[in-house]
Amino acid sequence: MQLSVDHHPVNLSRWEPLPAAPSAPALLLLHGALNDASVWNGLGPVCAAAGHQVLAPDQPGHGGSAGPLLPHIAALAAWALRVADAAGLDRFCVAGHSMGSLIALEVAAQAPERVAQLLLLGTAFPMRVSPALLESAVATPEAGMDLINTLSYSPAAAAQTEGPLAEARAASRALMARTQAGCPDGNLFLHDFQLCDRYADGLAAAGRVRCPVTLIQAEADRMTPAKATVALVEALKAEVRGVPGGHAMLQEQPEAVARAVLEALGTSA
Repeated sequence: MQLSVDHHPVNLSRWEPLPAAPSAPALLLLHGALNDASVWNGLGPVCAAAGHQVLAPDQPGHGGSAGPLLPHIAALAAWALRVADAAGLDRFCVAGHSMGSLIALEVAAQAPERVAQLLLLGTAFPMRVSPALLESAVATPEAGMDLINTLSYSPAAAAQTEGPLAEARAASRALMARTQAGCPDGNLFLHDFQLCDRYADGLAAAGRVRCPVTLIQAEADRMTPAKATVALVEALKAEVRGVPGGHAMLQEQPEAVARAVLEALGTSA
C-alpha cells in the first residue's frame, strides 16, 4: 500500500493479524542501509500470525518511496513517526535492523510515550564505517557492495556456492544494486553508510528511552559484533538474545530471528 508523508508517496508493506489479538501491539519495522522493506518479508507474516499488525516502510529514496534523502538518523526517526501517524498508529513497538536499529532507537527517544517496546537487530554504537569502505562507495561501489554482502553473512554461509544460503546471498546483493540504482538523488550507498558512521547520539538517545529494550545479536556478526554493543546494552538496560548466523540474520536465520522477536514481544505464532 502507499501513504503520503511530507507530500511524497511512501511505499508500505503491511501484514494484518489473522486472527487479531487485541493485546498484541502494532509493530513498525525499519530496514537498514541500501535495503528496503522487502527484507522483512519473512518476519512480517510470522508476527502477523501471532496477532500483531505489522508495517514496514521503504525509507525516502529507497525502494518505492519518494522524497529527498534525509540528512541524519534523527531526521529519519522523525519521518518514521510521521509514517506511524499517517498509518493511524498511536502506540506501537518498533524494531530496526542495522541502520534501521539506530532509527528505531531515535524513534523511542523522540516519542517515548508512544513506543511500547524497542527491538534492535544487528545494532552497534558507535556504528563506525571504515574509511576504505566509504571511499569504495564513491570509487568502486560494485566492489564495495560485494564486500558488504560477503561480510553480512557468517563465514560458513558466505562459503556456500549453491543451495538456499547461496540464493539468499545473491538476493541480498541484487537488492543492494537495485536500491542503489533506483535512487534519483545521489549515491545512496555513500549516504546511508555516512549516516551510520556519523551518528553520535546513541547514548543520549538511550537515556530518553522509557520502554523495555531487546537486542537481537547474531553470533557470527562481522558488521556489528557483540563487543560494539556493550555501552548501548548498559545504557538501555537491555535484554540480549542471541541467534545463529551473521549480520544478515533476517535472510540467513529467519526462523531463529522470528522466534527471538516473538519471545521478546511475549507472543508466539
